[in-house]
Amino acid sequence: MNEPVQQNQHNAVLENRERLTLSGVTAVDSFDDRAVLLYTRLGELVILGRGLQMEQISIESGEVTVSGEVQALRYSDRDRNAPQGFFGRLLR
Repeated sequence: MNEPVQQNQHNAVLENRERLTLSGVTAVDSFDDRAVLLYTRLGELVILGRGLQMEQISIESGEVTVSGEVQALRYSDRDRNAPQGFFGRLLR
């Protein structure tokens, strides 16, 4: 993942459901061992699983690596790429 990421490009590479490497990440909202909520250049992404750990976070380069048992990747709101805050989430 050493190649520069284009303006609206986002990539997700899942290896054996144990290691997820993402590019094009603009913000990490929250994470714990069961869920990671982040924003990509193409919208919101929720990662669900067990024993999830953030191995690498580099918002400057837009790269994030998550390890653990990945059970689901859920995308939403393709046009939104930044957190809305409490009221934005409440009114969705």
